[in-house]
Amino acid sequence: MIGVRMLRDRALRAAVALAAVFVLAAVAATPALARISPDALAEVALADLPKEARELRTLIAKGGPFHYSRDGVVFGNREHILPARPRGYYHEYTVRTPGARDRGARRMVCGGTKTMPDVCYYSDDHYQTFRRIRS
Repeated sequence: MIGVRMLRDRALRAAVALAAVFVLAAVAATPALARISPDALAEVALADLPKEARELRTLIAKGGPFHYSRDGVVFGNREHILPARPRGYYHEYTVRTPGARDRGARRMVCGGTKTMPDVCYYSDDHYQTFRRIRS
C-alpha cells in the first residue's frame, strides 16, 4: 500500500512540475513579458512617420482639436513597455488610418505636459510595439 501511495505522490508532483514548466513557457512567450528594455526601444524620425502621425503631432502641440473623443486620455502603460513614469505622465492619441471604419491600430503616446511633451512614441500595432519619435 505504501508503494502505491508513494508512486501516486511522485506522479502528482511530476505532473505539477510539468504544468509549471508549461505555464512559465507561456508567460515568457507573451509580448508584455518578453519585451525589450524601454531604454532599447527603436527610434523613428518624425519625418519618416505617416502623414497622419505628423499632422497629429502638430495638433498635440496646439492642444487640438482632435478627431477622437479618447485622444488625450491618460495612457496607463500597463504592459510596462514604455519607461516607468507616474500615472498621468503619458497620454494617448489616435493616428488616423485612411479608410478605417474605426480608430484603427495606430497610436501616439506622449509623456509630459499635454502641449509640450518631453517624449512621444509611435505604435502601428495597437501598443504591441513602440518606437521613440525623434524630431
